[in-house]
Amino acid sequence: MNNEKLELIRKANDAFKGSLSACAICPRRCRIDRTKGKTGYCRAGLDPVVYSFAPHHGEEPPLSGTRGSGNIFFSHCNMKCVYCQNYFFSQLDKGETVTIDRLAKIMLELQACGCHNINLVSPTHYVPQILSALELAAGSGLDIPVVYNTSGYELADTIKALEGIVDIYLPDIRYADDEMAKKYSDAPLYVEHNRDALREMRRQVGDLTVDSSEIAVRGLIIRLLVLPHEISGTKLSLAFIKSALGGGTYLSIMSQYYPTFKAYTHKEISGGITPAELKNVVDEARLLGLNNGWTQETPEEFDPKFYGTNIPPK
Repeated sequence: MNNEKLELIRKANDAFKGSLSACAICPRRCRIDRTKGKTGYCRAGLDPVVYSFAPHHGEEPPLSGTRGSGNIFFSHCNMKCVYCQNYFFSQLDKGETVTIDRLAKIMLELQACGCHNINLVSPTHYVPQILSALELAAGSGLDIPVVYNTSGYELADTIKALEGIVDIYLPDIRYADDEMAKKYSDAPLYVEHNRDALREMRRQVGDLTVDSSEIAVRGLIIRLLVLPHEISGTKLSLAFIKSALGGGTYLSIMSQYYPTFKAYTHKEISGGITPAELKNVVDEARLLGLNNGWTQETPEEFDPKFYGTNIPPK
């Protein structure tokens, strides 16, 4: 990692010093003192909790490439999606508490395995700790791109602090309607926070760029989770993307919704999406000239790698 990036990490670390004593790094702004063992909405404490880490081959093609994306799955979450597919560690809080030093070593181990990037999955509630780990890892030779893989429920001010540190942003757009966001994810003002954060991400990194091997090096990829019965309002989200972020934006239209966790409590989302629902979204994207990106296939079953497959320490 070059000296300029390392210096940006150090400055961001300084900016976040003391932030966990009155935590307000996400839209919840719980302002609880995590340094004294207290937890807010996300239930995350002072030390990061990691559920699993491994080269992951199921991300978008320029992220997974041939050697995998270096995914680190963080436990806890600042949303409560009733259909959460990762609920075992995002909602039930399974995982292992690690030190900042150990988190830095995990990043270096993933790089040593040949991963194309460090993919921070659900990092929002651990931004200060991740920055501390990145500073250690960068000082020990970490030099692959950093991916910020998020549900999109972010504070734009937090994202601003990551400029020059995060190379690739991979946010979701879950909803185009705050009522739906509140009902299914308990995420007040999701649309406003999501769109403000995406504008900031786009400003920082621009459209996706890849190297000669078609591996992502910088840019924005937006994931659009299509929910049944147009609950996600994906067509409205596409219109926002075209008008606010531009026609060159790369999209990952996610067709893999399936009911899990507490989805059975809501009849309207207790089944998967139909081929027609997916086609309508894809057709709308094409109509708007949003032609960059991918449509993900529906998995037949839950990915077993999420059940804690770890790389043995060296």
